[in-house]
Amino acid sequence: MKSYMHITESGYDPERGKPIKDPYLGDLPSLGACMPNIRRLVVPGDHIFTISGKTPGVHQLVVGGFEVAERISALAAYRRFPEQRLQLVDGQVTGNIIVDSRGRQHPLDHHDPDTFANRVKNYIVGCDPIALTTRREIQKGRNETVYVLQQLLRKNGDSPFQIMGRWCKLDERQTRELIDWLLEIKSGH
Repeated sequence: MKSYMHITESGYDPERGKPIKDPYLGDLPSLGACMPNIRRLVVPGDHIFTISGKTPGVHQLVVGGFEVAERISALAAYRRFPEQRLQLVDGQVTGNIIVDSRGRQHPLDHHDPDTFANRVKNYIVGCDPIALTTRREIQKGRNETVYVLQQLLRKNGDSPFQIMGRWCKLDERQTRELIDWLLEIKSGH
């Protein structure tokens, strides 16, 4: 078992920024269009963890993660998970399936069309999500993320990016320690 951890785009934060829509960390977690390099590398049983984006005035945090259950095409995801299709809700784009019913780039996907073919491969369907969602969990995550990353990766730095760059691979020990830490926060300790 291995895992990958990545930092989402700047400005995406569970409390003080734009909502994180990819990955989706709800009951049936998924990673749709972001991080095509990670989506290409993972296999069932691996894990994917996400760190909030750099947002003015707040510390970043490991928002959560999930176990990889399967990899499918974006068109298959469109058919299976209509709730994850791109749509406008209260003026915000939600969802992480970037294709329309014919497999073409969805009009709400504003990424460069030249990258589209690479971004629709390997839609990740997950299981067993762990997400920090309550105010207490998020605050504890903010307070501890840099220290936890320093310990896990045995590197110094004042921010997640300084410690790990945009993304990194974790071995089995690191994966278990990160899961244990997230579960400890969820349990209220």
